Amino acid sequence: MSKLWTSKAIAEAVGGEASADFNISGVAFDSREIGSGDLFFALKGEQSDGHLYVDSIYGAGGAGAVVSQPVDGPHILVADTTKALNDLAIASRARSQCKAIGVTGSVGKTGTKEALFAALSRSPSHTAHRSVKSYNNHVGVPLSLSRMPADTQFGIFEMGMNHPGELAQLTRLVRPDVAIVTAIAPAHIGHFSGVDAIADAKAEIFQGLTAEGTAIIPYDSPHRDRLSKAAHRYTKKVITFGTGVEADVRAVDIVPAQGGGSLVTARFRDDGTGERSLCFTIAEPGEHWVSNALAILTAVRAVDGDLAAAGLALAELSGLDGRGKRHRLELKNGGQLLLIDESYNANPVSMKATLRQLASENCRGAKHVLLGAMGELGDQAQAYHEALVEDIVLSGAQTIILVGDEMTYTSAQLEKLAPESLDAKPEIFHVAGSSEALALVAEKVSDDDMLLIKGSNYLGLGKVVSALVSGEY
Repeated sequence: MSKLWTSKAIAEAVGGEASADFNISGVAFDSREIGSGDLFFALKGEQSDGHLYVDSIYGAGGAGAVVSQPVDGPHILVADTTKALNDLAIASRARSQCKAIGVTGSVGKTGTKEALFAALSRSPSHTAHRSVKSYNNHVGVPLSLSRMPADTQFGIFEMGMNHPGELAQLTRLVRPDVAIVTAIAPAHIGHFSGVDAIADAKAEIFQGLTAEGTAIIPYDSPHRDRLSKAAHRYTKKVITFGTGVEADVRAVDIVPAQGGGSLVTARFRDDGTGERSLCFTIAEPGEHWVSNALAILTAVRAVDGDLAAAGLALAELSGLDGRGKRHRLELKNGGQLLLIDESYNANPVSMKATLRQLASENCRGAKHVLLGAMGELGDQAQAYHEALVEDIVLSGAQTIILVGDEMTYTSAQLEKLAPESLDAKPEIFHVAGSSEALALVAEKVSDDDMLLIKGSNYLGLGKVVSALVSGEY
């Protein structure tokens, strides 16, 4: 068990008083995730108070707690535990000599973060750290920083937002040497005046860049110039990636790879060390993953990482739970089903990309889609849900199962389609929740079929995935 922090160092960082000397090897704010040697932050929220669970963390092997009221057991007493978590994050970044990479965007954040970690930790001589799960908010980012070992060489941090000003606070904690915007889309648009405002909020990530920091932005985005202008306020180093001829890192050739994915040749514009090209394979299918890969390679080059090792890491990537992971399942009635799990989240851009990828897939049996409503679209919810129809039809799905209130608009538009506009009339179902959806899936799928599950996380479509994977349906 390696030592991450001493109680003395923590107390100094957070301005608190330690009740005893102890060492910790991890940090958590969820008592259910406490392991041996962990430090627990007893945070107070609108719905819960972590102080209610302090006793249980010692029984689980916790080494100590940060609290705002005295407790039995090793602890550090502070006035405000949330502020203390941020203070420890600041101290962690200050003591580290790592090259920090911040990742944001409307889509592709988590996959890009995980792929960067795989690319930069591939070499035995490099140590990399990244935020786990989707810990990308006002609590998750400081937690991820606090967990970073002092000798980390590369730190990769995902940063999310759904309101203006949030990223500005997070990026000043991370102080990235490299800041990536993967893409701009109308995610959370219900909280913004429009997509331009979302681009401005994502561009807040550049505010925390270190003095010689690098901004990485998507060349093919209609918001490219807006992002570039924002980035240039904080750095001279702005690098674009994409397929456009003027992109600094450009995919000059993209062909389908054997067994799925893509074979890509990327060209890197001369940065003083000479122009170079790299041919690499991406295991994950879809045009969006080509874009992600270009951003990843751009960042690896910016921190003087190993591009060849990064290319190998991209070839070995497997999908993440809820974000493209593929399961080959044995069905109860015999045969196999290919399940594509995109159940974690959905917005108009990611829905389009996923459905278009499904359209390109070969399937010996039938294609089925289980689609959940897209959240936080505000007064544009109807328009965005109606706009799904074209891509749903083009996907070739023979069974369409829709979940959530907003999917009423999608269902109504699908029902209006004239038979002559379709190769075959699909079966269309609109249900209230995941349990009804699971029952329909179990009834409709058979041998050699393909099932895509995608929707906003609040709908709980991950439960359908879990039931199918475990066979408990």
